[in-house]
Amino acid sequence: MQRYFITIAGNIGVGKSTLTQLLADRTGFEPVFEPHADNPYLADFYSDMGRWSFHSQVFFLTRRLRQHHELINRPNSSLQDRSVYEDAEIFARNLYKQGSMGERDWQSYHDLYQTLTTILPPPHLVVYLRASVDTLQSRIGQRGRAYERGISAEYLQQLNELYDEWAFNFSLSPVLVIETDSLNYVRYDDHLDLIWERIQQRLHGLDILTL
Repeated sequence: MQRYFITIAGNIGVGKSTLTQLLADRTGFEPVFEPHADNPYLADFYSDMGRWSFHSQVFFLTRRLRQHHELINRPNSSLQDRSVYEDAEIFARNLYKQGSMGERDWQSYHDLYQTLTTILPPPHLVVYLRASVDTLQSRIGQRGRAYERGISAEYLQQLNELYDEWAFNFSLSPVLVIETDSLNYVRYDDHLDLIWERIQQRLHGLDILTL
């Protein structure tokens, strides 16, 4: 039986964790969520981003690479909530673009990331969930997490732009883009069925690039 490793990617609030769990319930694939190990640099990072961004991002990168390696070696099919690629190409890159990570640190970090991800086998498929900033803000508000209240529309837009650039240039795995503004796979089973149908088609090599 074919074993699959699928990554669900997308911006804050787009619905990655929810889709990961729903697809796992539907398919029997093993859901794997973001590592929860406490980052010992976070307090320092928030007090002085310029000094501690490199250390903090390397810690996150290490944990995500370890998770990726474990997934490759698991005997069962799995669904991963967010990838190592997003850590580097979206969140660390955004720190660099904002000036919170210096040129030298960014180059060292990105060289490390590229070297290690070249060695690791990629997922069989990346499912990129897209949504407008308005949709993201609505979904973030609905889940009511206190620490997300300060996320601005400008920040979400910056991440959206980086996600689009990354997803449309990613070549290590096939990418299925799912436009989620008009989808509600929590409420409507047929929306979830449609997503799973497109995923299966893409896994089997059919040229289904967007939904």
